[in-house]
Amino acid sequence: MPRYVLVVEDDPDIAESLRYNLQREGLETRLAASGEEGLAEALNQSDPPCLIILDIMLPGMSGLDLCRRLRREPATRRTPIILLTARAAEADRVAGLDLGADDYITKPFSVRELLARVRAVLRRADDDAPEKYEDGRLAIDHADFRVSCGGEPVRLTNKEFGLLSLLAKNVGRVVTRQRLLDTVWGYDYYGDTRTLDVHIRRLRQKLGGCGECIETVVGVGYRFNGCPAEAAGAG
Repeated sequence: MPRYVLVVEDDPDIAESLRYNLQREGLETRLAASGEEGLAEALNQSDPPCLIILDIMLPGMSGLDLCRRLRREPATRRTPIILLTARAAEADRVAGLDLGADDYITKPFSVRELLARVRAVLRRADDDAPEKYEDGRLAIDHADFRVSCGGEPVRLTNKEFGLLSLLAKNVGRVVTRQRLLDTVWGYDYYGDTRTLDVHIRRLRQKLGGCGECIETVVGVGYRFNGCPAEAAGAG
């Protein structure tokens, strides 16, 4: 099931702006207007968020109290948290980071900066992902750079493997074109973005019967859906 970003923010204008911009990045986004509502959403074990953007000044349970509670819960102990607040004092930033937040952004904020920080936090979370992916047909060893489809090894270039690895670590989630380019080619890449499409096409061809595990999300990026044995065999 695709995972999503949870925004806990009581200002409806800010909350909707965040949802609009995050969804343009290909990130499903859900909103909570209070700490209590955010806690219930975050602890939904059947559908957990992949990232929480948390306002500190909330009605009822404060953002800092919610951050402290989330870090005590096994289900959310490692979920990335970005604090969002009008408090710019150093003591407030330190308090939030000491409670276990992964980043801290003050209002008013640049949407471009916030999205860049979201991408950075999600990349760090990817680094903590399992070293192997396996489903009914496709197997990926992220550490040893090995891929097989139906038990047969698949030889990939470094760029092709980087793309597949990043997509597989985000199974069910759309990975934007910009994030793929930033991660696989690096921030200093200013070439033609069609290069990405060429590599994805070659990757699908090399994966053969497992190539359909990569879905094109038009205008946004790509999604890795996995390759169950029955689905792969039917194709």
